[in-house]
Amino acid sequence: MQGRFSRYVDGIRAVVGMELRQRLRSRGWYIMLAIWFGLIWLVTALTWMSWKAQEQSRLSWEPGFVGTGPGTLIFEIVMAFVLLFGLLVAPAFSANAISGDRSAGTLAIMQVTLLRSGQLLWGKFIASWIVALAFLAASAPALIYGIAQGGLGAGYILVALLMLGIELGVACALGVGISAVVNRPLFSIVVTYLVVAVLTFGTLIAFGLGASVSNGTVQANQVHYKTTGVGGDPGDYPVPPAKDITDENAEYACYGPLQSRPVTRTEPVAWLLAMNPFMVVADSIPYPDRKTQERTYSSTGLFETISQAARQAQAGPDATYQCAGGKVAPSQIEQNLPLWPLGLGLQLLVSAGILALGWRDLRTPAGKLPKGTRVA
Repeated sequence: MQGRFSRYVDGIRAVVGMELRQRLRSRGWYIMLAIWFGLIWLVTALTWMSWKAQEQSRLSWEPGFVGTGPGTLIFEIVMAFVLLFGLLVAPAFSANAISGDRSAGTLAIMQVTLLRSGQLLWGKFIASWIVALAFLAASAPALIYGIAQGGLGAGYILVALLMLGIELGVACALGVGISAVVNRPLFSIVVTYLVVAVLTFGTLIAFGLGASVSNGTVQANQVHYKTTGVGGDPGDYPVPPAKDITDENAEYACYGPLQSRPVTRTEPVAWLLAMNPFMVVADSIPYPDRKTQERTYSSTGLFETISQAARQAQAGPDATYQCAGGKVAPSQIEQNLPLWPLGLGLQLLVSAGILALGWRDLRTPAGKLPKGTRVA
């Protein structure tokens, strides 16, 4: 049993080695890496200049202001850029991995060897994933520069990079599986980009459309905001505090009888956001506790904002609507039941299904070949 598994792994390793050697012999591979490296540093420089301009503008009207440094901003902007363009680059290396060989007539040559269909599929997938991770490694200097600016924890960084690599792997699995199912290289690339676009943008559109028809009501009472005190400091409430106030430090209080208010129910369609790659990365990061003396919570950062938006959609208006149930709604939802395991699980399920279809189409001997398929 162990010898059979070892031989199976050796076959996968042979396919991976062959694929990587072909990539390394291509001049375009190095050109793309150089362009990628330059774009990453361009984004880093623009982000740093933007932060510097904001700091100087803040100091001009608030002398003595001390910022937190550009580390978190640079790291998150670069990470968002790597994820977005990684989802565009990964299909380019994986979506014609098998359909390209089939079109060139080299796939049949590999199929008549001792290599099995699963070995071909796994080898192509792992090789394309390694290529995608090479682009992530090329952006490492810019990410390290952001880390060096401070403001980031070790857990934050490690989880972010790990999930970023996994999302690139999901895109590569989709591309390899589709390339095994679709015969034409160009068509397989287009289909892969469409699937990635559905995960990235289609989930947002589907959530918006689903939320627009998910109407309901919530019981809430009247909202009263604090008046402005001397020097811009928060003052008192316009009326004496009532017994149903829940947070003395909140910017508003809840008064009066509960009444039905029309709201949009986002809980039934929140699972659609879970499949979004940006949401999976954002919601998996362990963020620090934002409790302060001024407010209940304070949310900062691009990915933390994305995570909060998904959690608020998951919690629904009962937890986010002002004075729902006579309570002050927190500005940040705790991560009691994160969405990212559901989203990553759905992504892996879809990827596994497409790879299974690709494995079925790679089995030999083939009972029937599509019209126009080149054998050798």
